[in-house]
Amino acid sequence: MTVKPVLLDANQPERFYRGGAAIAELRGAGNAEEWGPEDWVGSTTTLFGQHTAGLSALPGGELLRSAIEAAPQAWLGAEHVAEYGPNPALLVKLLDAGQRLPVHCHPSDAFAASHLDCRFGKTEAWVVVGTSGANPVVYVGFREDVPAEVVAAWVAGQETSTMLGALNEVPVKPGDTVFVPAGLPHAIGAGVFIVELQQPTDFSVLMEWTGFAEEGDSSVHLGLGFEAALGCVDRSGWGPGRLEPLIRHTADQRGPSVDLLGEQSLTFFRADRVHTESPVELEPGFAVLVTLDGSGRLSTSDGGSLELVRGNTVLVPHAAGSSRVDGDLVLVRCRPPIVGGTQS
Repeated sequence: MTVKPVLLDANQPERFYRGGAAIAELRGAGNAEEWGPEDWVGSTTTLFGQHTAGLSALPGGELLRSAIEAAPQAWLGAEHVAEYGPNPALLVKLLDAGQRLPVHCHPSDAFAASHLDCRFGKTEAWVVVGTSGANPVVYVGFREDVPAEVVAAWVAGQETSTMLGALNEVPVKPGDTVFVPAGLPHAIGAGVFIVELQQPTDFSVLMEWTGFAEEGDSSVHLGLGFEAALGCVDRSGWGPGRLEPLIRHTADQRGPSVDLLGEQSLTFFRADRVHTESPVELEPGFAVLVTLDGSGRLSTSDGGSLELVRGNTVLVPHAAGSSRVDGDLVLVRCRPPIVGGTQS
């Protein structure tokens, strides 16, 4: 089956926080008020507890999930399908924090398997592509060990300033990347615009829910109750030496392809930034492309061809073969995990 690269429309399910102006500006949308804070790109993942919300549609209206289920090897490749079935094992988002996101965390694979009947947890990574405001920051990991009973008390009392103050505050700028292992408590500050890669779930434990969810909303603890859900929180201390490997500064790096996340991400997802000062050849494989700047052309060995401009998002199937990108483009290429790795 021949499957060619496709341009994707925006896919912005309703979320619980404000934002979206940066997504509208990148995509050239006329009215930012019509845009939500997240654009789920090439998604076969639904919002937690939902049947279809979050799923991406192909041109013509067919759901990507249905198309992949009908021809998994064409879309994903035989090796990937042997490991993960008809699942890309990847979710890519554009995320524009119009306000600070709440302190929250995500379960690991082991926790998801034992509590949520799912092989995937939610390790994620942030590729910062824009910032606004005087002090764009993210918050990642407790600075010091925190006992379980203290975390439980913070959450029960909604001591949000205390929780936020216990986290590492990390200034960010475009070109920075942050790898966020499952379990690590975190928040994204207002004015931070990212391309987010993550495992293909919508599992979030909102440690801070006041102002973001209705009282009694069980989705904030994934329907498990906080006593069980807080068992997924990494309460260990992440001092500077331990935190440093999670953060990269790549703004000054050029070349045809810049590895954005390094080896720590390979068993979860991969990301690189492509610069086409000269034509760049890309190996075959399922990929999501986010065009950050410029214009140019994507050509594939199966005869597919797309003109690309800033703001385009593109889905490249495995069966499209090797790709060539030329022109004057800067884009982020997001790919599934290395097959055969051991996730933690």
